[in-house]
Amino acid sequence: MKQHLRTATLCLLLSLFSATLVWAESPSNAVLLERINRLEEKLAAQDNEPAGFLDAWTDKITLSGVIEIEAFYESIDYDDPAEDDEDNSDITLATVELGVDVDLVKHVSGHVLLLWEEDDTEPMDVDEAYITLDGEDVLPLYLMAGKMYVPFGDYTSNMISDPLTLEVGETRESAVLVGFDINGLYGSVYAFNGDIEEADDDDNHVDNFGASLGYAVENDTMTLDAGVSYINNLVDSDGLGDGFDEAVAEADELGEVLELDDYVGGFAAHFVAEFGNLNLIAEYVGAIDDIEYRVDGVKVEEDAIQSWNLEAGYTFVLLGNEMIVAAAYQGTDNAADFLPESRYMVCIGAGIFDYTSLALEFAHDEYETDDEADIVTAQLAIEF
Repeated sequence: MKQHLRTATLCLLLSLFSATLVWAESPSNAVLLERINRLEEKLAAQDNEPAGFLDAWTDKITLSGVIEIEAFYESIDYDDPAEDDEDNSDITLATVELGVDVDLVKHVSGHVLLLWEEDDTEPMDVDEAYITLDGEDVLPLYLMAGKMYVPFGDYTSNMISDPLTLEVGETRESAVLVGFDINGLYGSVYAFNGDIEEADDDDNHVDNFGASLGYAVENDTMTLDAGVSYINNLVDSDGLGDGFDEAVAEADELGEVLELDDYVGGFAAHFVAEFGNLNLIAEYVGAIDDIEYRVDGVKVEEDAIQSWNLEAGYTFVLLGNEMIVAAAYQGTDNAADFLPESRYMVCIGAGIFDYTSLALEFAHDEYETDDEADIVTAQLAIEF
């Protein structure tokens, strides 16, 4: 009897112990499940939250870039029989550009463009860097300050090679510019301290300036951009300025002093239009007056340099790739052997992949000295 009582008592105690364990474990499981649910809700909420600090900045920053690889063959036929003709060929990493645009806050933005050109800008050069303050929805005005290409000339082209108008007029300076854009009518005025000074000017001041005015319109059937521009010292352009510096160095080797007697203004006009698949380009860039120099104090006068570019291009689709064929006639007057007197060009290009193009160009140059040159250029490029 006692044995049976002990057994019953033991069973009762075990039952109570098991029940206690079950009662103790049940709340722990419930708490755990509740914690898991809360964690899942928190993660889901984070997925739906706005981007963090890094993503907020990526919305403000835009990166862009260009890589161009070129191969060319050049044949030069000199008019002087005493001078041997030349044949040249090369493969170059012609251009590398990396641009950064930042929209900091409303009305304020910044732009930086790094440029590397083989044999020209080594190491990489800060090609552009400026700050823009714009009126946006308040006023149709904006202000730019920094290193920039001032708006003298347009230089639009279908070709691989830069147009001769660019060689004459393109000007990059640290400048301050004020511009406007109202319903397609645009314009600007700017000022900078140029690199080429007048002979009697011993001071170093901001005395170079210019202005531009144009009109652009775009609709479903056509786009058009026409404008004119002025600069008060064309000799300070990148191309003519480099040529003048070389002439000064050559004169110095001969024991002579070469100086610019007076600033000479430049005038540019352009017309760019697209009608469906056809595009037309016409541009003129030149000096307003003859250019006067001083050699050891004696005035020397050169006729006003002029340049022009006429192009026509046609785009079409072939085997799923966008293609363009274009032809150009470019020329200069009073450029001596600095630039060709006449240049005839044809070019064909194709978009072979997204952001990737392949182009082939042929150019025939004729100089005032009766020298001639034929140049074939192939280019593989990506742009993003």
